[in-house]
Amino acid sequence: MNRRPLLLALSLLGGAGALWAATGTGRPATAPATPQRIVSINLCTDQLVLALADRRQIAGLTINAADPGMSAEAARARGLPILRNSAEQILAIDPDLIVGMPATGSPALAALPHENHRLLDVAIANGPAQIYATIRQTAAAVGHPARGESLVAQMESDLAALPRPGRGRVAAYYQRRGYMTGAGTLVDAMMRRLGLVNLATKLGKPPLSQVSLEEMVAAQPDFLIVERATDRIDDQGSEMLHHPALAGIPRIGVAQASTVCGGPAYVEAARSIAAQIARIDGARH
Repeated sequence: MNRRPLLLALSLLGGAGALWAATGTGRPATAPATPQRIVSINLCTDQLVLALADRRQIAGLTINAADPGMSAEAARARGLPILRNSAEQILAIDPDLIVGMPATGSPALAALPHENHRLLDVAIANGPAQIYATIRQTAAAVGHPARGESLVAQMESDLAALPRPGRGRVAAYYQRRGYMTGAGTLVDAMMRRLGLVNLATKLGKPPLSQVSLEEMVAAQPDFLIVERATDRIDDQGSEMLHHPALAGIPRIGVAQASTVCGGPAYVEAARSIAAQIARIDGARH
């Protein structure tokens, strides 16, 4: 299975919230003072830490943190330490906060001696309310709760200002190898906010399913939402998205980096989809 649909599945499913834990038993599960050596061990927590912590606090991020194709905060990650999820690297840093999705149970951390490193387990967000919860909890953990409140307030204002250009029309978030994103996901929540009906919901599909080209042609959605990385054909997985049978369905392009994780980029993705729908409608008149 291609790693991108799998990463998307893992990042879009789930609920929200966070909890404190420790790798040992000698320290109470309470939030520490402002941490000075923060390590993130997950692509999505990379982005939360980058958005909310001071640069000097960040001691390590994942290998995908600086990849603009994967992370919406890639520009901020440049020049910061990149880890390869190794226990040796983490141990050398001696972090005072490790953030993951989750951090508890990570193979790299399992290899660490029981030194009571503080962990923040952040759950996956599947809608704005869950995004706000993870922002607030991460902001508190890194010592900047006011920064988190400000970011949440800005997101709420920006989302409230968005139009609903979908007007009940049907859209399919169609990915490489025919994967389609369904109900209970971040993308589904975004579609509903914009007034779109998710084809996956209409067809009773699970949160992630493979839909054949024939099924998609028969369904004839009003829009196909596709990742911009598939604009060119570079393998069989992207080739099917360019089949002539789909040529008549208007396309909306999104950056995978803005939809794979629940965070501030959610607003930009929703704004981009709304603008593209408006352009498509304008071209028809």
